[in-house]
Amino acid sequence: MPAKIETPDHANNDTAAHSIEFSDNRLLVDLCGEFDRNLAAIESRLGVQIVRRGNQLAVMGVPEAQDMATKVLEALYLRLEAGKSVEAADIDRELRMGPTDFVDQPAAQETDADRVEIKTRKKLVEPRTDAQKAYVEGLFSNELTFGIGPAGTGKTYLAVAVGVNMFIGGHVDKIILSRPAVEAGEKLGYLPGDMKDKVDPYMQPLYDALNDFLPAKQLAKMLEEKVIEIAPLAFMRGRTLSNAFVVLDEAQNATSMQMKMFLTRLGEGSRMVITGDRTQIDLPRGVSSGLHDAERLLTRIPKISFNYFTSKDVVRHPLVAAIIEAYEGDE
Repeated sequence: MPAKIETPDHANNDTAAHSIEFSDNRLLVDLCGEFDRNLAAIESRLGVQIVRRGNQLAVMGVPEAQDMATKVLEALYLRLEAGKSVEAADIDRELRMGPTDFVDQPAAQETDADRVEIKTRKKLVEPRTDAQKAYVEGLFSNELTFGIGPAGTGKTYLAVAVGVNMFIGGHVDKIILSRPAVEAGEKLGYLPGDMKDKVDPYMQPLYDALNDFLPAKQLAKMLEEKVIEIAPLAFMRGRTLSNAFVVLDEAQNATSMQMKMFLTRLGEGSRMVITGDRTQIDLPRGVSSGLHDAERLLTRIPKISFNYFTSKDVVRHPLVAAIIEAYEGDE
């Protein structure tokens, strides 16, 4: 555990440094990152200056920013002491899960007991924002969960991670992932190959998520044995999906009839997740989105969780959040 040492060695108290002492120099090197890039990321986000002095880090800036930076550094060091790594995503998470406006609203740092973690075969996944945390908690506790918001907020990624976790834990017997096979604003024509070859391009984002959580050989075997199924929405008709973790991605492109059909596939012992972005509807003009109708009709039914994301929850490149905000402002 790092020890904080107050060093008011400046005449102006607003710029007096906070010094944090770290007992393990090896972990301190990992905390700073290659060429101090981890420190640079914190400096950029919080407007502070962090200087390394032996086994100490001195944080300079306005008091509120100093406090926030100190809490982030302490939390990241605790990760390292627990045998975990510190990546850019972990820094982003600590910054996001702290108070969003630390000048006006200094809040307590999240404790280990409050953390939500999703264990998969290849990695440990942690929500990076409060909305993502509430979403993951809803995935574990509700039989039907909706995740609605812009691209890059982790709706599908987290849902697939929870599905893999529940399968590993023996809570479900299979994972079923589906999407409407709707072209995104352009006609691709007739695709060559058999049925799998024709639909796989639409399903690629789901394969990408699975590859992050399962070793390649194990994933290939599970797909071959139909323990994991990836199929277009149209293939769900007539089925009863029991003891399965079921995800419908890009649900804004399902028609009202398709949405009703899919929701009524839910069987005993199953969990169902519906994800979508209301701003990216690719249905023909005049065809209403099934996601919109589901929101309107199902919000008052108990045990159905609706979770909403905004541009603040985007966890891709920071420019993505700015782009989304620009388009939302124009609308």
